[in-house]
Amino acid sequence: MSGAELGLAVSVFLACAVEAVEALTIVLAVGTTRSWSSTLAGVGAATALLAVLVGALGPALTSLPIDVLRVGVGGLLLVFGLQWLRKAILRAGGLKALHDEDAAFAHEMQAARGAGFRAGFDPYSFTVALKGVLLEGLEVAFIVLTFGANQHRVGLAALAAGLAIVLVAAAGIAIRAPLARVPENTMKFAVGVMLSSFGTFWGAEGAGASWPGHDAALLVIIPALLAISLAFVALIRRASELSAAQAPVTVSGS
Repeated sequence: MSGAELGLAVSVFLACAVEAVEALTIVLAVGTTRSWSSTLAGVGAATALLAVLVGALGPALTSLPIDVLRVGVGGLLLVFGLQWLRKAILRAGGLKALHDEDAAFAHEMQAARGAGFRAGFDPYSFTVALKGVLLEGLEVAFIVLTFGANQHRVGLAALAAGLAIVLVAAAGIAIRAPLARVPENTMKFAVGVMLSSFGTFWGAEGAGASWPGHDAALLVIIPALLAISLAFVALIRRASELSAAQAPVTVSGS
């Protein structure tokens, strides 16, 4: 396996693990509170829709000229990667609250309890599970298709995604609780760096640029982007500390 293929597999695995954790929280909350049979039916329907999407778009993407594919994929990965990275930097710097799976789980359970119950098939459980898995799964499908098609390794990308989903699902079944201890922001930080790095690399290649060392250039791009991102985190934290130190102190009278 080449360095680019290894990077593809790791990036897809981490990104899909994050999405799987968020989908798992929704499924567990609805299934535990209402109806497991209807919830699992929604999960199955969403999975079938996603399989059809990947099966239909995968061959179409891989048939595009490689330079056109790399420019398009590189641009899309940059858009998604920089969005993930921006949020992760703001969370690490303390300007945005960390994502709390326990809070999300409690919110979903409260909403599920507030909806009306009915005997037999439960449309609420089915719809919420379908929507949650489908929305998170669309991001998984996007990552699998873009990474896989660009390297003509959709199978490898799908394998990495499937492994991530199976591991997260197995962990959720084992503990029957949201995976709140998963360092989700750290994973999102890593995924943001990886997506942005591959987007930069492939986009430039598609536009006609030639990287020194070809795939080995990723060994420079990824650490460089990581260092820049960590520097932004340090600057944000420093600015917050200075702002707090300079804030006027209000003394209340007796």
